[in-house]
Amino acid sequence: MTAVQPVPRRAPRPTFPGLCAAVVVAGMTLSAWGARDRGTWFLETVWVLIGLPLVMLTWRRFPLTGLLCGLLAAHALVLAVGGHYTYAQVPLGDWVRDTFGLDRNPYDRFGHLMQGFVPAVLVRELLSRTSPLRGSRWLAPLTVCACLAFSAVFELLEWLAAEIGGHGADAFLATQGDVWDTQWDMFCALIGATLSVLLLSRVHDRRLAALEAQREV
Repeated sequence: MTAVQPVPRRAPRPTFPGLCAAVVVAGMTLSAWGARDRGTWFLETVWVLIGLPLVMLTWRRFPLTGLLCGLLAAHALVLAVGGHYTYAQVPLGDWVRDTFGLDRNPYDRFGHLMQGFVPAVLVRELLSRTSPLRGSRWLAPLTVCACLAFSAVFELLEWLAAEIGGHGADAFLATQGDVWDTQWDMFCALIGATLSVLLLSRVHDRRLAALEAQREV
């Protein structure tokens, strides 16, 4: 009698969060390779270096929605590109500047727009899942306020870097000679957070509901 051969198990398909993590690791590796300034690269990407391990360590207890994972991965890549070239010298930003006749490389502005757009979903997810604010009319304004506060703290850190590093911190600051750069950075973060809340709240609520249903199964 022929023994029944066991059917080999198929390898589980990589999940979307796992793919996001792999993309971030690859992007960070390429970003570090040949970075224009090592100190600037570290300062620009330190949020990814801290955030990715933190998300992985807390995943079983506190998994994130796929929407948030995708946005965090996109933001990490924006930071990786800015860290590799320094924000004032990103080639794509130079192309935009030259094509549209701008007076500066706009990649830094885009980075601060993302600094509001992506953290808004992160803050909204944390507040919706850990506080009584889900469904409250206060959720949206408090989310935007939290993002603006984070942007202000980041500008204070840039000021501290300037005091410590002097001209050596110019690549990290990326002011490009604009005396109103700090105000513009916070304004861009405010716009990004507001757009995120207006455009993604309904989609985010559906993703939160799906995540809760999946965890209850």
